Amino acid sequence: MTDLVPTAAGAADSANDIVVLRDVHKSFGQIEVLKGVSFQVKRGEVTVLIGKSGSGKSTALRCIDRLEKVNRGHIQVCGHVLTDPTLDLRQLRLDVGIVFQSYNLFPHLTIGENIMLAPRSVKKLGKVQAIALAQECLGQVGLSEKFDAYPEQLSGGQQQRAAIARSLAMQPKVMLFDEVTSALDPQLTGEVLRVIEGLADKGMTMVMVTHEMNFARKIADQLVFMHQGKVWEVGPADVLDHPQTEELRDFLGHDL
Repeated sequence: MTDLVPTAAGAADSANDIVVLRDVHKSFGQIEVLKGVSFQVKRGEVTVLIGKSGSGKSTALRCIDRLEKVNRGHIQVCGHVLTDPTLDLRQLRLDVGIVFQSYNLFPHLTIGENIMLAPRSVKKLGKVQAIALAQECLGQVGLSEKFDAYPEQLSGGQQQRAAIARSLAMQPKVMLFDEVTSALDPQLTGEVLRVIEGLADKGMTMVMVTHEMNFARKIADQLVFMHQGKVWEVGPADVLDHPQTEELRDFLGHDL
C-alpha cells in the first residue's frame, strides 16, 4: 500500500480538529478490524467514510462515540480523550449524536414524545421548552406536521428523518451517520440525504458512512477510503475522479 494519507497519519493535530483518530486498533476476538486507522475531522466539515463491506468504516464510526472500545491508539472527540479511564461518557454522548440504519423510535410514543424524551430525562428540560425544541428540530427535517403522529404512521424516510431530529434535539457538536439510507428505496433516500445536506450547509460537523457515491462527491469536504481495516486514501471529494490506488479504482468500478 502506498502512503496516501498526508492529512491524517502522522500529522500534527490542529486546534480546529474536533475529531482525531491516531493509530487506532480494534479487534473482535482474533479478528483485527481496525489496523492503525488515523484521520482528523475539522470543525464544520463533512468527512465521508467509504469502502467495501468489512473494511472497518462502521467500526471506526462507532469508536468515535465510544460504542466500541479500542484496543490501542488515540481518539479525541470534542476535547474528550476516549481512552482516558476518567472519561465522562455522559458528556461525550451529549456532544456527539449518532444515527443508525435502524430508526430505533419507540413505537408507543408519538414522534414529538420520542424527540422530547432525551432532552427531558438527560438535560432536565421543562415540558414547554422540550416541546418547542422538538418542534424546531422537526422543522429542520421537514416534519413539522408529524409531531403527534406515531412511528407506524410514517414512511421509512420520514422515520429516519425523525431519528435525525431526535439526535439534533440534544444539540450535539458532531453528528455521526452510519449507512442511514441503506434500508430505503431511492425516493426515500433522497428525502434523508436532502436533510443531511441541509445540516452540512448550516455548518454541522459530520462523519458519515455511506455507499451513496454521488452524494459523497457532493457533500464531502474530506473523503476517507478504507480497505482491509486501514485508511487507504484521504483527500477532497475529487479523489473519486482521480483515485491513486488500484484498490480505490476497483471499489469505484464495482460501486458506482
